[in-house]
Amino acid sequence: MKVVALVLAAGQGARFGADKRRALMADGRGLLQHSVERALAAFDEVRVVLRAGEDTDALGLPAACRIVPSPDAGMGMGHSLAAGAASLRDCDAQAVAIVLGDMPWILPHTYRRLVEAADPAAIVVPRYQGQNGHPVLFGRDCWPALAELSGDEGARSVLQRHRDRVLVLDVDDSGVSRDVDTPAALG
Repeated sequence: MKVVALVLAAGQGARFGADKRRALMADGRGLLQHSVERALAAFDEVRVVLRAGEDTDALGLPAACRIVPSPDAGMGMGHSLAAGAASLRDCDAQAVAIVLGDMPWILPHTYRRLVEAADPAAIVVPRYQGQNGHPVLFGRDCWPALAELSGDEGARSVLQRHRDRVLVLDVDDSGVSRDVDTPAALG
């Protein structure tokens, strides 16, 4: 089954104190670049949601990913997610993985397991040691609901409305629940 990844990277990162997307990882790559390259290795297509007018070269993004501008990104994650979901109208994938740009430690085998569990009618949520994580995969049937999101809540409301479609996948990967909010989190 074809699965597209939508990497959300249009946030301000205010708690980080600088543009965390450019923060260097131990291997010398930027945080966002690292997250996007991991996604490119696992998904059929990768689209990256950025604030409108951003310099993608400065972020070190691979040419293989498609950039989706989110003009209302400053109004919250829901707006960025809606912009990304709206961009999927020309996509023939059967599911979308909502990947957060500040979660670079998700392991390749976790991405593979999530893709294997994808279904056009399901929402697949990874869980590590009892804690739900990311990326969450939304089957194509849920895409219209994603395109209607707004505010700063993300896709939580879609998950709540479609509880009967949720498939929880237990994983042995702490990367699904580990993000970067402060410089100390990079260590």
